[in-house]
Amino acid sequence: MPTVVCFLAALVSTPLVLLAIYSNFSIRLETRFLLMGNTLVCDILYLLFYTTITICNTLNLKTPKHICVLFLFVLAVTYFGGVLTAAAMVVDTYVAVLWPLHYVSLLPATRTKTFIMFLWFCSFLFSGIAFLTLNFTQKPLPCPLEVCSLPVILLVALHGDDVLKLCYILFIGIFLLCLSLILCCYIYLCYKTRETGIWKSVSSRASVTFLMHFTLLFLYFSPLILLLTDALLYMSQFIGLRTGLWVTLTICNVLIVLPKAVSPCLYGLRYRQIYNSLKLFLKLKKHRGIAPVR
Repeated sequence: MPTVVCFLAALVSTPLVLLAIYSNFSIRLETRFLLMGNTLVCDILYLLFYTTITICNTLNLKTPKHICVLFLFVLAVTYFGGVLTAAAMVVDTYVAVLWPLHYVSLLPATRTKTFIMFLWFCSFLFSGIAFLTLNFTQKPLPCPLEVCSLPVILLVALHGDDVLKLCYILFIGIFLLCLSLILCCYIYLCYKTRETGIWKSVSSRASVTFLMHFTLLFLYFSPLILLLTDALLYMSQFIGLRTGLWVTLTICNVLIVLPKAVSPCLYGLRYRQIYNSLKLFLKLKKHRGIAPVR
């Protein structure tokens, strides 16, 4: 099962990267690593709750309604938080490259922590609005929904009234707008730094870092594009219920969870500070495990 595999991969790598970030004082003072740590926390929480729901559905375990609502709310909060923090990481890179002399004053560690709290607040706010909209506008179904499944609920939401459909598309559209702004920032960064010589070599550090961030952002946002396309095709009756459900299942069980499993490995291998901190921690642990000779 792809979801379980991705969760196990993240369960091994994410705590190690978080340990390397939060156990090193100098790393904790850097804005990019604080944002990265917040992204990884959001991702591992999302995988934990989504994998729990998936396993319960696979074992045909009936989830109480209030527990299902709580799980889905946590999924929404952590997903929004991860996407918003990923966008904030791009803004951080943008400021660091274009205004290096003012970077420390603009984004110190204390301000970054406040900003991360603001991102969590926005995540709770957006999720609350989405759930309240779903609660007050959803029409009663012919058959009661007894399965706690995110793909099924996403598809059922399209059977609501026009207000619910509009909110569904609007939320996805907001994230796609964030993606457009992020792409514009990256294109402008490439344009401003093309004369510095850092892009001459394909294997240069700047090129590889840019490619890594671009790949992760593509993996984060491409499922939203596919969800929007699937919703529009389903509402236009170009695809049926079975096809729409199959596409939504593929997006939720594979495409959304994949970057959450891959990102900690890429971050840990790419950033020297994290890699060296983790290597030092493992080396100290190994030395402590060796008993002294008497």
